[in-house]
Amino acid sequence: MTTPLSPAQIARQIGEVLPEAVTDFNESAIFVSSEALFEVARFLKENLDLDYLASITAVDFFEHFELIYHLTSIKYNHSVVLKTRCYERENPTLPSLVSLWRGADLQEREVYDLMGVSFSGHPNLKRIFLWSGFKGHPLRKDYPNA
Repeated sequence: MTTPLSPAQIARQIGEVLPEAVTDFNESAIFVSSEALFEVARFLKENLDLDYLASITAVDFFEHFELIYHLTSIKYNHSVVLKTRCYERENPTLPSLVSLWRGADLQEREVYDLMGVSFSGHPNLKRIFLWSGFKGHPLRKDYPNA
């Protein structure tokens, strides 16, 4: 079983290197600003050996989108949950993490396709489930029901 790292301890370590990056933490996750997402992710990969991106998902809270990243260290068998929020509804954009974890490629495309969150720097950001002419993003709360 993978051992979760203490969000409080990890938030402190991040804060020592990137003082404005952590916006909050709780018993299960660390929240970082969307502007600092890439640098925080790189720090976690390089300094805590979180070498595996297990999943990316997004939740629509109407007033913001919350993206959740599950990171794991295969070597040390520990994990951390990283969250960020995107408050722009018309064109929500976050930095792509594909250059850090190749596995982010399809997962970011899925979030883009179904939720409409773009990832700047993604090498091939296009729909993965729905056709290119499809209007809207069906997992958004404001998507009209058919």
